[in-house]
Amino acid sequence: MDRSLINQLIETVHQELIPKLQIESIDPHDPVKISYLPHPWQKLGAGNYAAVIYHPDYPNWVVKIYAPGRSGFEEEVEVYCRLGSHPAFSECLYAKEGFLILKRLHGVTLYDCIERGLRIPKQVIKDIDQALDYARRRGLYPHDVHGRNVMMHQGRGFVVDISDFLHEEKCSKWNNLKRAYYWLYRPIFSPLRLRLPYFFLDIVRKSYRFLSKLKNFCDRIFYKIYRRHNKTHS
Repeated sequence: MDRSLINQLIETVHQELIPKLQIESIDPHDPVKISYLPHPWQKLGAGNYAAVIYHPDYPNWVVKIYAPGRSGFEEEVEVYCRLGSHPAFSECLYAKEGFLILKRLHGVTLYDCIERGLRIPKQVIKDIDQALDYARRRGLYPHDVHGRNVMMHQGRGFVVDISDFLHEEKCSKWNNLKRAYYWLYRPIFSPLRLRLPYFFLDIVRKSYRFLSKLKNFCDRIFYKIYRRHNKTHS
């Protein structure tokens, strides 16, 4: 790692990116919006709280910058400190004032693989499983792991967003994705090389979120009824 290049990148972020970048998070359940990105910076991806961009003169690193008013920066820094170095995760090289400089992971998200009809080998799923187990051993709680937050490169799997790994509540997104991979993708989509357009994938994503909220609501109602019933008959 060339520390002088990292320092140059930090200076470039402060002088050329931060003063001109226009970014906002309209809905916490949808990716942030970048209304203006100064040349020659390029958008690499966007999550619900932050965007990931890069400068072509610094191809080995990316800048993850949080939208104004969105929390989570300090938590993400803590997660990277706990993870240390692992081949399936990025590494944090600098973190201050709402942005992080991270080692760049190359690849295609599984979400994009489905849209492009790219084959996703089982090794990708196994790599991500092993990476999540490693995170648990480091005292973390893999959370919000879905098709946009994991990717593959040369047949290997990577986890690209760890910002919610301090959330202790149970999250079933990765298990649900694996279930869809083994029950639907491998027997149907992979052999036929089917491609699903983004608008359809977006419908699936929003429907899944709605059904998850509905399930949680029903679980709470049934739990209250169960407790009331037990109290009545005790």
